[in-house]
Amino acid sequence: MTRIKVIDLFAGVGGLSYGFAQDDNFEIIAANEILKDMAKAYELNHPSVKMYCKDIKDFGIKDLEKDFGIKKGEIDLIIGGPPCQAYSTVGKRLIDDPRGKLFQEYYRVLKELEPKVFLYENVKGLLSMQKGELLKTIISLFESLDYKVKYKVLNSADYGVPQIRERVIIIGTKFNKEFDYPLPIHSENENLFNLKPYLKLSDAISDLPFIKSGEESFEYATEPQNEFQKLMRKNAPKKLMDHNAPKNNKNLVKIMELLPDGGTPRDLPEEIRPKSGFGNTYCRLWWNRPSTTITRNLSTPSSSRCIHPKAPRPLTTREGARIQCFPDDYIFYGSRSSKNLQIGNAVPTFLSIALKESIKKHFIDNGTLDDDKDKKIA
Repeated sequence: MTRIKVIDLFAGVGGLSYGFAQDDNFEIIAANEILKDMAKAYELNHPSVKMYCKDIKDFGIKDLEKDFGIKKGEIDLIIGGPPCQAYSTVGKRLIDDPRGKLFQEYYRVLKELEPKVFLYENVKGLLSMQKGELLKTIISLFESLDYKVKYKVLNSADYGVPQIRERVIIIGTKFNKEFDYPLPIHSENENLFNLKPYLKLSDAISDLPFIKSGEESFEYATEPQNEFQKLMRKNAPKKLMDHNAPKNNKNLVKIMELLPDGGTPRDLPEEIRPKSGFGNTYCRLWWNRPSTTITRNLSTPSSSRCIHPKAPRPLTTREGARIQCFPDDYIFYGSRSSKNLQIGNAVPTFLSIALKESIKKHFIDNGTLDDDKDKKIA
């Protein structure tokens, strides 16, 4: 059987590679990730993949030649999303931040390996960086390697993720036939084109106990309530993992208790409103809407909207994992803040699966993969 050989750059905890790892048509040969806890978590979930835990500047074809005998042109697909703080619309968007230059390392690895196709993922803020000039620079660099390049903003909620999370997906191909992006299967307006409705936050987490500040639970609150929860719990360990809430001070708990569903500090009596913060801090999520984009600070009420709709506390690590569509047996590693960084920085697994299907079809359409439906796993 021909398998599509994949290299995963800036691999994180494995969100972007999730769909490819679940499908036997693909073989992830190696991954690169600089952060030790992230790399360890990736290894725990992808034991067959060789992890290079080092700076991307020190990773390239020399490693793959030495360890696998791989030469230029023998890798089919490179995937990866360079860290995006320098492009983020949430962050300060510092153009001289070295993290904003990591696309040059991605380009270097592309040049060294010459895969047939690449997938480059990043935040929507990339579109407006330097008034769009940065995106043009990145695309022209990729085109200089003879790739046909296109980009599109995809909203994860359109693919069954219980979260509004928009990402720029750049695809480059050396094949003749054009790449087609995955079509939405969900919509905010479910009557439109007979698509399914968006998944709500309640769809994702209603079976998890509404613990309070400082509490922890190892038991599910209920049996799975829907297909999403059944899928998340398919291979779940007997004990619920990572469902613990940080201990917040009394004043903060009081603020969280008084917030209505989807509420903000403007909904509170003036005397207890937080004295600082931005428009989306100290805010509750909505129970019957998709979550807003979660970040590494998903357990920090003073960060962007992350307070549980029904409990006076922020999200737990497990709830964050559910919102990113990581199943309950997926392992995160390290402290709470390290685990939350792994989750908050990830690509939702359902978006990965949708992209994997489109990339697989692209290889089939161009005659380099058999159209064998039985081999499909995810």
